[in-house]
Order: sequence, then structure tokens, then C-alpha cells
Amino acid sequence: MKSVELMQSAENKISFRTYRQLKNIALHSTEAGKGRTFIVASVHGKEDAATATRTLYTMIADALYDKRIEIVHERIFGNLSVEPAVLRERKTALSERQVPADGAFTYVEGNPPWGEGLAGIIIHAVSLNSADNVWTIMDGENPCGRGWRRNGPTYLLLQNINGQYDSSWENESRPFQVQQMLDRAERLLRENGASYGEVVKTWFYLPDILDWYAAFNKVRNEKYGEFGIMPGPGDTRLLLPASTGIGVRTPSQATSAMDLLALVDNGNSFSRVKQLTSRGQLDAFRYGSAFSRGAVIHESDVSLIEVSGTAAIDQRGRSLYPGDIRSQVNCTLDKIKTLLGQEGGILTDICAATVFVKRPEYAEVFWEVAADRRLDNFPAVCVVADVCREELLFEIDAEAAVRK
Repeated sequence: MKSVELMQSAENKISFRTYRQLKNIALHSTEAGKGRTFIVASVHGKEDAATATRTLYTMIADALYDKRIEIVHERIFGNLSVEPAVLRERKTALSERQVPADGAFTYVEGNPPWGEGLAGIIIHAVSLNSADNVWTIMDGENPCGRGWRRNGPTYLLLQNINGQYDSSWENESRPFQVQQMLDRAERLLRENGASYGEVVKTWFYLPDILDWYAAFNKVRNEKYGEFGIMPGPGDTRLLLPASTGIGVRTPSQATSAMDLLALVDNGNSFSRVKQLTSRGQLDAFRYGSAFSRGAVIHESDVSLIEVSGTAAIDQRGRSLYPGDIRSQVNCTLDKIKTLLGQEGGILTDICAATVFVKRPEYAEVFWEVAADRRLDNFPAVCVVADVCREELLFEIDAEAAVRK
């Protein structure tokens, strides 16, 4: 089944979405300004991992071909046990449609609520309107990201960066590996004409996050101080990127891994980046976590809002509604609504989201709340994972586009 939906947005702005659904499989494709598309392929019930992967990547390949767009950020969420089958079917489905399958991607331990299998795929793609529009970023002989130009500025997207340099990595402490990871990211940015100060958003994957999140924050704060972006006394400008940190593993088994998006404004474009604070929540760096609540990239035709991982935390940094999943979901969506509203956006402007629930049964609560808010076809992949505090049962991160 395929349909095209027209959704009314704030101030009479319109966004078009295509939506396909077959049994427990759904595909959302959302245009986020001229030449940019987000594709969210999600599985909503028990399906064979290989079959689901082949079906979804066939649909994705068709969308890439039809729209003449190329992948610049690709995240795959599923159990580590099904990774070999998922990657095999991914390669087959893409190759059959002459879509390159050897670029950088991040496989994330996103356990689906029903048990074992593929939870979903999130893709950011841009148009192929010139020969040098998109290129692969290499770290030695290994692809580690994509670069592209849009309306003047250069975008850099690094994927699956960790501190693993040699076979001795597993004997090093977690904080040491975080240092290696951040130094490696900074080196790759420098090699590609950027710096960490131009990072817009980070995605951190931290196994056993509840055991060592404080240690991770300490290292990140110190490194961000070295990079010159950590707020100091009297600073009025926020330079910290938006960010998500979640308790999942990657296949490398490194103690930490990350993706990041950076933007280099070449001085002759309309694009500019602004870090966001939220009227509904305390700035995270004030209680030890070095990230902004969000970041917005203002372009000539659209504002792309990178929403940080958001949970039920109040204006004083306290967790809200312990033990009450429905209230935490509603509170979190209210916080994101407030953040988007500061830039003229609403919840239906979200193009792609990742939903994290602490227990499998909480996924159904989220979808019930989403339906109550008229977000029935919300473009999200839902996975089971620990959030950064034991009492937090729910978190969501998102990317939204507000047309001008």
C-alpha cells in the first residue's frame, strides 16, 4: 500500500510525506528542503530479520533512484545477533539496483521491543545534482563518512568513530577510549578542513551507560575545553553541539562509538548555525553534560533542527514522573514541542526520530500517546535501551525541517 499525505504545519507551512506499509513494515520519506530527504524504515512487529531487511532496502533503493539522491548518513538498528544477515541482505538489495553498498554506516544495537530482529533504518540523503556534490571521507583505507555541499557550505558526516586503533584497545580504560575517540574525530575533521567547533550534532553509543556516564561526561567536558567550546564564566554564546548519548553497543565492542555532523560555512552562503536552549529544560551543561538542547541550521529555504536526546527533565535538571511511563512520554513530547516552537516548528515537522524505551512494553505506550496526539504515522524507529539515568524510562532524539 502506498499513499501520499499532506500535513499542515505551523504558520501555513506544508510538508509532504510518502508512506508505505506492508504488514509490520513501514517506510516514511520526507523532503526537508530542496535536495534533502530523510527516509525512516521501521519494523513494528515480529518479522524475520533477513526478510525485513531485504524488503526495506529494496524500498529504500527505489526511493534513492526515483529521487536521484544519495545516502550521507545511515544508521541501522537491530540485535547484534542478526547483524550478519542484515548486512548481507542490505548489500544484495542495494547492489541489485546499482546503489553503492560499500560506504560508511553505523550498525547500532537497537533491540526491537518484540525480541530479536531488525528494528529499523534511518537515512539522510541529498540530491546528486553535480559530480562533486557527495564524496566519501576516508580514514586510511576505510570509509568513515560522507561530505557534501549544499547552498554554499560544506557538510561533513562522520560515522562509527571509536577509539579502537589496535588489538590492545580492550585493555584500556573506558575514559581513555573516549579520549581516543574524540581525538580521532577532531583529527578527521581537521583533515577535511573543519574543526570540532563546527560540529552541529553528535550521537554517542555507550555500552553500560548507567555504570559510567559520569566518567564519560568528565572526559567529554575536558576534551571540549581543549577544543575551545566548553562554556566558561560569563560566556553568552553557546557553542556546544546538540547530542544524544544512549546505552547501546556496536559490533566493534568498543567501549564508546560516535557519529557526528559538522557544517563549514564557506562565507558565501545563507547558512548559519545556532545552538538552542529550551524554555522548558535546564541547559544540560549546567549539570555536567556538555551538549545543547538542540541546534538549528538556517538555510535559505528551510531550517533544519537537530533535537538532542530529550527525556522528562525539568527546569532544574531533575527527573520527572519516576515509574510513570505515560507521563514521561507526554512530558518529553511537550519539551520537544516547546523547543521546536522557538523556531516556528511543531511536532509534525519531525522528519526522523529514534525512540528509546527502557522496557519492551513501553513501546506500545509511546505509540498510543503518539496516536492521541495525531502522530499516528510518526517517522521513528523504536528500540529498547538504557537512558542516562536509571529512573528515566523514555528518550527521543529527532531531526526536523521547518520550511520558510
